[in-house]
Amino acid sequence: MPPEDVCIKSERLLDLFRSMLDIYSPSGKEEELSEYLWEYLAGHGVVIKKQAVDDTRFNLLISTGRKPPNTLFLGHIDTVPAFDIEQYGCEIREGVCYGLGAADMKSGCAAMIEAFLSAAMADCLPDSVLLALVVGEEETGDGTRMLLDEYCFDDALVAEPTDLKPCLDHYGYVEMNVRAFGDRRHAAMSGRETNAIRAMLRFLLRMEDRVESEEPDTVLNIRDLYSSESGFAVPDRCAASIDLHVPPDIRTAEYVAALTPFADAELIRSGAVRHELDFPTMADGYRTAASDRLPRRLQAVFAALNKEWTPVAFTSHSDANLLQSAGCRPVILGPGQLAKAHTRDESVAIDQVIAAAQIYTQLLAGINEKKS
Repeated sequence: MPPEDVCIKSERLLDLFRSMLDIYSPSGKEEELSEYLWEYLAGHGVVIKKQAVDDTRFNLLISTGRKPPNTLFLGHIDTVPAFDIEQYGCEIREGVCYGLGAADMKSGCAAMIEAFLSAAMADCLPDSVLLALVVGEEETGDGTRMLLDEYCFDDALVAEPTDLKPCLDHYGYVEMNVRAFGDRRHAAMSGRETNAIRAMLRFLLRMEDRVESEEPDTVLNIRDLYSSESGFAVPDRCAASIDLHVPPDIRTAEYVAALTPFADAELIRSGAVRHELDFPTMADGYRTAASDRLPRRLQAVFAALNKEWTPVAFTSHSDANLLQSAGCRPVILGPGQLAKAHTRDESVAIDQVIAAAQIYTQLLAGINEKKS
């Protein structure tokens, strides 16, 4: 069947999307949504497998089951914790759907599910493609790590929110933890040379200056800042967690090697009695060539649907970093905007969710046509 003859069912898609938003699924507690999607997919007759991640959590894997897949469609069903669990759920206003996970990334997951259902019903679901709905992306990535323990893929499409702009380039990520120590004293005896919080604040300001003046393309986020509960006393320690999103061509090991002596020197200069540094997460970025198989197929779909092809870089950390390090060549493309993700009023335009499903469906049908 020609790709243009394969149609999605928009009402079915939106019903699924709304139902997904009404089920709370923060990282580590995805079981209710996983079971709902298992029953939904099984009810539509697709080949589906549960892949255990731990004793209670599992990934959902959908394919024809006829041969080992080499192309992955990836979506994560977990979200960050809710701002207010008492006001949790889906709300639609003026063509926009609001709710936790609307952009990141239940809309992308729903669109991929609809694409697989539509392709399966049209008997044009490729043997070479697997849809994985994984858990744990917002925390440790344990769902995708488990997936990669069992499967190898040549390329992958990841439905993170990109405003439906293809992301061939992906930033790297460095997580930095800093601990500064001072001397505990009576509050009236506080001095600039003894206060751990003051030392940390001076260091953080120097970090911001370094990034702004020397690394304009790096994105720095001071994620957490906290100190000892000292009462009416000078705090003796202060800790900060810092996110650094670095451009695709920078190797994170080299970046950390250059950053460490700077941090050591600045923390000493800031007045910390002593300090500790560690980097629990480092993930290299990458560039996927426009000439690779999946970008070429996607570009053909965009042309067929009269959509503008304007690749951009994905500036966040994602499971695509894990895929790339495993030898896969990922492209990120999904409905919604990254700027709306993790916010109190997270949202996505309904027409983008429908457009994403159309793109994914045409891509699946096109892959099948090339194999026939």
